[in-house]
Amino acid sequence: MSGLFRPVPASQLSMGRRSFFRYAGLAGAALGGAGLLAACGTDSGSGNGSSADGSKFGTVAVQLSWLKNIEFAGEYFADSKGYYKEAGFGSVNLVAGGAASTSVEAGLGTGKIWIGMSAPQTTAPAVLEGLSAKIVGTTYQKNPFCIVSSAKNPIHSPQEMKGRKIGVQDTNQLIFTALLTANGMSPSDVTIVPAQYDPTPLANGEVDGWVSYATNEPITLASKGFQNYNFLFADFGLPLVAETLTVHQKTIDKERDKLKAFLVAEIKGWKDAVANAEEAARLAVEVYGKDQRLEQREQTMEAMAQNGLVVSADTKANGLFTMTDDLIAQNIAALGKAKIDIKADKLFDLSVLEEVFAEHPELKS
Repeated sequence: MSGLFRPVPASQLSMGRRSFFRYAGLAGAALGGAGLLAACGTDSGSGNGSSADGSKFGTVAVQLSWLKNIEFAGEYFADSKGYYKEAGFGSVNLVAGGAASTSVEAGLGTGKIWIGMSAPQTTAPAVLEGLSAKIVGTTYQKNPFCIVSSAKNPIHSPQEMKGRKIGVQDTNQLIFTALLTANGMSPSDVTIVPAQYDPTPLANGEVDGWVSYATNEPITLASKGFQNYNFLFADFGLPLVAETLTVHQKTIDKERDKLKAFLVAEIKGWKDAVANAEEAARLAVEVYGKDQRLEQREQTMEAMAQNGLVVSADTKANGLFTMTDDLIAQNIAALGKAKIDIKADKLFDLSVLEEVFAEHPELKS
């Protein structure tokens, strides 16, 4: 198998570094991100047409949760098709995240960004530590964490991991342990093999399963001839959402119209992204992520895979980014399994999004 599956080049490997650490507010909090974000300082505008560029809302900085790949296809459409400008923004700076960037929560706390893509397990600890921030919507209805295994010897559930070797990156130990806890298991039930991010050990048969991101490693493995199977953590007791739209509380209180305008543009962008995976991939490969050396075919496949996380029966009924009360409750319970105890009203505020769809019901279809 080693001859069939070649290690991922460093330039591509970075794109696969999906980890709980990425969402834990710890990744590079002081590794130069502050300088990057300071360079994107914004003229947020008052909403009264008094911004420096003459637009209604001025320029805002939006921090992405990762490097500029297919994950942010909706933002690419919103920018390239002029939805942000139609909504009243002079420009929207899409600031790449990654291991060397400041966390979204840190950026909100310092005012260097206006909104960011994060996750409940990141924002909740920051709120508990005093950050006044809320999640106002979510792009992914399910988080993409999964266990990937060989199609010849598949692992279909957490219970089937018992007695088997599972490759777990150091930064994913926390969420993997939460998965075990959610399923009545303990670390002693499996053989945890310390891992990096290149899944070659799985392809070589050194381990039976691998902590992965469903929209990434399973696709890259299959493209190299290693047929595989995966199951989502979200389907087995950890239904955490991901790529959440997170803002400072003062934005909700004092810039509500501006936030609603932004959400309108976001919804339009993501509706386009879901409808056209190939164009979404082209924008990622040729325009916004052109320095990442992405592959069109692979990004298209990832776009199609992520659409299954973005669209659900609930979003079809209620609109993109929405969360039902039941889903919110499930997230609060899942956070508890990761030993993060917080009340729903301290973390989520979907009222702004509800107003958007009440005022623009056509956006639901």
